[in-house]
Amino acid sequence: MNTGLEYFKKVYDVVPEWVQKMHDYNPAMLDHYTALRGAAMAPGVLSVKDKDILLVGMNAARHYARSMVYHTKGAMDGGATLEELIEYLLIAFNYGGERALQIGLQSFDYALELTNTTADKISYDASAIEIVRYYSTFASTNQSKAYFEKLVSFFVEKDENALKVALLDSNVVSTQMKHILMTGIYTTVLKNEETDYWAKQSREVGVEEAELAELGYICLLTAGIPSWFEISDALIQK
Repeated sequence: MNTGLEYFKKVYDVVPEWVQKMHDYNPAMLDHYTALRGAAMAPGVLSVKDKDILLVGMNAARHYARSMVYHTKGAMDGGATLEELIEYLLIAFNYGGERALQIGLQSFDYALELTNTTADKISYDASAIEIVRYYSTFASTNQSKAYFEKLVSFFVEKDENALKVALLDSNVVSTQMKHILMTGIYTTVLKNEETDYWAKQSREVGVEEAELAELGYICLLTAGIPSWFEISDALIQK
């Protein structure tokens, strides 16, 4: 089997149709893409799990279910927990709103399947507050339960500004990783000023420049070279 095909079969257990077609039309193109993906997804200051689960959150935020689901498998294979996944999917609300939460349920359902977890399901048409309440049933600690109670209260009060701030608080996932995700979301949707703003916010909470650079590499994978243009503007020159 071609090296590129072998690589993706290892990643996804099967060779996706889009990979097979790239190989069939231009094997060299697949080889180059495989090398790029391998370099971008290699462990560095961000782990492979970090990169996959960031891609889940970014693609949920921009309402792109296909890539979100692909990277859900990578995140879970890399050791992500259901509670971690939930928090990345919740952050997507800060850009993509209720629709992002609804789309994110596809990722969560797949994660339940991958982890052989038996749990009640919720409709993909559920409201944002229903989804947050659903996710709260997976909270395993008093801290997490309190975190979800706070989120629900802001939904009830219709205080979206307070909600968006609270979503960024550390819980199972650190505020640093949540800020990285927000930077990545705006990078993938090619919002230059917002990317720069969130990169600065990330630095203020302790995110390192190397982490932002590695974020940029995975944004390039999912949203193309224009996304690298955006985050490169935000990176500090070495």
